[in-house]
Amino acid sequence: MNGVYKALSDPTRRRILELLRRRDMTAGELADHFELAKPTLSGHFAVLKEADLIQADKVATTITYRLNVSVLEEALLALMTTFKLGKGAKK
Repeated sequence: MNGVYKALSDPTRRRILELLRRRDMTAGELADHFELAKPTLSGHFAVLKEADLIQADKVATTITYRLNVSVLEEALLALMTTFKLGKGAKK
């Protein structure tokens, strides 16, 4: 779960996830939304894939990314549970 939180800690990666919530997108389509070098974006994609937040399908030279909703939901639920437990423990 730490890998998921690390991935979510960066605003660029959160923006990528936000874009993928709308629809699957190619690497080029995602790159159009950022003023970052492609190798920098590739690094962000790698962190998101390592955390299993996105999946990539490669056809010829085109990579299409899609959101792995179940992992994201699980991470958010765990985070909410942590805050609820922490809040209850302070009382």
